Amino acid sequence: MNLTIDIGNTCTKLVAFDGDEPVGEMRMDDGELHKFDGFCAGYPFERGICSSVVDVPEGLRRRLEAAPFPVMRLVSGVTPVPVNNRYATPLTLGTDRLAAVVGAHFKSGGRDALVIDVGTCITFDFITAAGDYLGGNISPGPTMRLKALGAFAGALPVVDRKGDTPPMGYSTETAIRSGVMRGVTYEIESYIRDFILKCPGLFVYLTGGVQLDLHIPEKKCIFADNFIVPYGLNRILLYNEEIAFNEKNSYL
Repeated sequence: MNLTIDIGNTCTKLVAFDGDEPVGEMRMDDGELHKFDGFCAGYPFERGICSSVVDVPEGLRRRLEAAPFPVMRLVSGVTPVPVNNRYATPLTLGTDRLAAVVGAHFKSGGRDALVIDVGTCITFDFITAAGDYLGGNISPGPTMRLKALGAFAGALPVVDRKGDTPPMGYSTETAIRSGVMRGVTYEIESYIRDFILKCPGLFVYLTGGVQLDLHIPEKKCIFADNFIVPYGLNRILLYNEEIAFNEKNSYL
């Protein structure tokens, strides 16, 4: 069994894989590192892989080093991956974005795929049917936009993204929330429509911690998948295990 560890800006996600199938998951914050020990004790892990968009917390780093199974660190532009990374600056590419397109490529059955991750930031990443990752875009996520309004417009409050979002705000609070959340929705819908026009047969994978109500006629090609990053991490881990196995046996 494999363990994938996805360390994001707000929390860490652990997923247990039996082959290609996720069989368990858990989220934890920095102050909940004890959960890592309990999760690992529940599965006979043979290996693991860690992706992090921030510095790995010291407590978690010590736990990974002491784990009774090897844990590899995914490093963009260094770790071998089963797709062609055409990003001009591969060393600066977020490992979560890289893992997401790897996951999308295999889940789509080798079709053109667009991954949209709505979290602290909104990322749009595209990979071709041939497995060429061409890059993507990054924009502020909903919470970041709400906080920015409060920070840069002194007369405006910081509001929560959850709540009433009428077509037109009837108060300052609803005007801000509707402006941000509907703006995010329209932005994502526009990306999807544009890519579908350019790439017939496109698969779109939506992931992240923010749920949106999209109005796209081609909904049959859009999939909500919060395991797309862990799935990609697992594929990368399996790919590196295969490389190591082939290298070892080439000398026998």
